[in-house]
Amino acid sequence: MNIKSRFRKPESVVWTHFTRRGDAIFLSLRREVRIGVLSVATLAAACPDSAAAIMAYSQATVPTEDKEELELTLDDAEVVGTLAPLPADKAVRLVQVINRQDIEASSAHSVNDLLKLVAGVDVRQRGGFGIQTDIGVNGGTEDQLTVLLNGINISNPHTGHLTVDLPINVDDIERIEVIEGGASRVYGSMAFAGAINIVTRTDKENTLGAHMQGGSYGTFGTNAHVSLQTPHFNNRISGAYSRSDGADGNDDFNKGNAYWNGHYSSALFEASIQAGLSTMNYGANTFYGTGSDSQYEQDRRYLVALQAEYKGMIHVPVQMYWNRSLDHYVWRRSNPEAYQNFHQTNVYGANLNAYTTWALGKTAVGIEFRRENILSTRLGKEIPASEQHKYKVPGHDEHYKYKDGRSTLGLYFEHDILLDNLTLSFGMLAHHNTSVTGGMHFYPGIDVSWRPSDEWKFYASFNQSLRTPTYTDLYYNGPGLQGNTRLKPEKSTDWHVGATYTGTCFIAQAKGFFRHGTDMIDWVKNEDATGYVTANSDIDNIGVEALLQFNLARLCGENALPQRLTLSYCYNYKYRINAEQEAKYISRMTFLRHKFVASFHHRIVSHLSAQWDFSLKNREGEFDNEKTGKPQAFGTYGTLDMKVQWNVPHYTLYVQANNLTNHRYYDFANVEQPGIWLMAGVKMKLFPLF
Repeated sequence: MNIKSRFRKPESVVWTHFTRRGDAIFLSLRREVRIGVLSVATLAAACPDSAAAIMAYSQATVPTEDKEELELTLDDAEVVGTLAPLPADKAVRLVQVINRQDIEASSAHSVNDLLKLVAGVDVRQRGGFGIQTDIGVNGGTEDQLTVLLNGINISNPHTGHLTVDLPINVDDIERIEVIEGGASRVYGSMAFAGAINIVTRTDKENTLGAHMQGGSYGTFGTNAHVSLQTPHFNNRISGAYSRSDGADGNDDFNKGNAYWNGHYSSALFEASIQAGLSTMNYGANTFYGTGSDSQYEQDRRYLVALQAEYKGMIHVPVQMYWNRSLDHYVWRRSNPEAYQNFHQTNVYGANLNAYTTWALGKTAVGIEFRRENILSTRLGKEIPASEQHKYKVPGHDEHYKYKDGRSTLGLYFEHDILLDNLTLSFGMLAHHNTSVTGGMHFYPGIDVSWRPSDEWKFYASFNQSLRTPTYTDLYYNGPGLQGNTRLKPEKSTDWHVGATYTGTCFIAQAKGFFRHGTDMIDWVKNEDATGYVTANSDIDNIGVEALLQFNLARLCGENALPQRLTLSYCYNYKYRINAEQEAKYISRMTFLRHKFVASFHHRIVSHLSAQWDFSLKNREGEFDNEKTGKPQAFGTYGTLDMKVQWNVPHYTLYVQANNLTNHRYYDFANVEQPGIWLMAGVKMKLFPLF
């Protein structure tokens, strides 16, 4: 034993700046802190930043004389779900988190694939590898969800189909936070059924990394990143490209993206900038109808966002952002001029918040402005013919003929009462949208968590939310579909109750939810009608969700073959309250009633491990199958994904299979999903770069 190394003279530390954070001493050191003994079950369900930034659940072990001490890097242990960040142990909402360890182990090709691992999330695919996927939370639809990239709202007012066209790839993601239930008083009016926040990676060293993969149906993909660090600056730049011939006719694709995230940090000030672009070109098969199986679509997205925060006695976070989406849709790929649509949305906004901690708790206020504009050849109010020449479609000899725009002003208030075993968070959103009559509308909410012991935590919440119609809801006019400019905004009242038990080797979680929906927007068709039209209807939603996570490495030993096991289940039921009995619904009432997910990770030998992800789904609703000419229920189907990888510090080799059972199924009417999809690849990482 090296006695000299065990007994070193401690360094003196002098503080010149004080903060009331409970972990301020550790944070101010700005270095890795070694903790000799630490017992941690997962915090991933309720404390995402703790789980992701402090440590992974499966790596939590108690060191002994013969083992290395547990080495942690303590970041800000705060959680999402409130306007003012709360300490991890004071969380007031259940937040599902997919952390970096989950991402590395999974066979996911996109954010959409990762979200399939969460039982309460409904992922409906039209194409693979992130091509045209709709995402809903707890019975909500793609239009009732707010998607954030590092806290920036990137939701698309044109349609929720395009919201998750992201300028990042899976290797850029540090974690994904899923907030289930209405969250308008925190994330704005679009967080009707929930919110998803995608947090990108910030490397701690100068690194250069690359990833290449290839497999079935002529699929090939590659991406690379470089990270450059200084004591106060952190930069990560990445780019990716992938392509495929597709599993069936006319479902080929090629897509690319580029992304930069820069961050500056000091004792009193933080600032960041992110900029990105994405492009997708893909065969759309029968995505929007069976009248043509040669549909085609091109999507582009550009994003720039600035964030800053002053961290004095009063914290002042500021956001400014702009993003543009371009969509070109063609009914027949070989003859675009016969029927095609061009759409361009421009969204810009700014948020200014302030929060502070004082004797009675934590108080936050905020103001948000958001502008949503659209130019289109089909959606909006008609542009006078004499002015249409001003609105040229980029890259095409066409001009936009329609446009519309709306502005949103939001005022936020929240107060959090933090006691030893109780947290109470209440607040309100005052919301005004220029497209909605009646001036300011108010949406309150209250969340509470009670912690009777270190193991148990109970939650309850009440929140009201609203959603303004998308431009597609309002204006679309195409074969068999007709929008409705008289649509009212959707309104909901959400109740959630839940509990979490954290044991030595496992975590158990259960919750129930009920949403009373007023003026819900749906595409409906009466029996004597020839097409569908958007209309308002009252629809309620009730469900339960449960999760079990086992740290098998802690139970059986860190060198044992089994490492992690996660089991989760969600039940959801929706019913109309006052809709006409003869109406046939194709979207809202086509919902996921049952979803069961099982994930198992195990070692094989040395650095070789495997991950198995099984999903069993039961979807309500039916459609007229174009191939058989008969009605077909979506029914029950299961998929099994597998990934085997050899993982060492500088490189990873892997093979994986999606839909290992080769089962063909439908998430949308007449859009059949591919069978087994095999891929293999290599990831390389060089560090330190210099």
